[in-house]
Amino acid sequence: MHILYEARARVVGGRSGSATIEGGVPAIPLAAPRALGGDDAGANPEQLFATSHAACFLSALRFVANRRRLVLADDSAVVAAVGLGMREDGAGFGIEVRLTVSLPGLARDLAASLVQEADRVSPYSHLARHGAGIHIAISD
Repeated sequence: MHILYEARARVVGGRSGSATIEGGVPAIPLAAPRALGGDDAGANPEQLFATSHAACFLSALRFVANRRRLVLADDSAVVAAVGLGMREDGAGFGIEVRLTVSLPGLARDLAASLVQEADRVSPYSHLARHGAGIHIAISD
């Protein structure tokens, strides 16, 4: 795959630490959710993934609408719910994603068609279904 853009984030302290994103973005405090024994004092990875997936999916919707010469309403929205649980194979954890899309002013059939096409082009939807190339290195 030809990379068009690469983002970098550095996390120290895991779920109870902080994340620093390159490019001048303020540090993000991290905290495990109460449901996992944390204190909800910061964002958690599932919230950040939900935010990222929702933003990316809405961008994909705008992309496919633009290809059809359609303009989405400014208040179009995507809500992502990301659940964390044990995988059925018992070997570790998995996530489940649910997206709810609001496309005001569009007929339901047209909205469904756009959602289906956006789901095919969204890199986060692709990641959730097919995984991603992961390359892990040990730093000095």
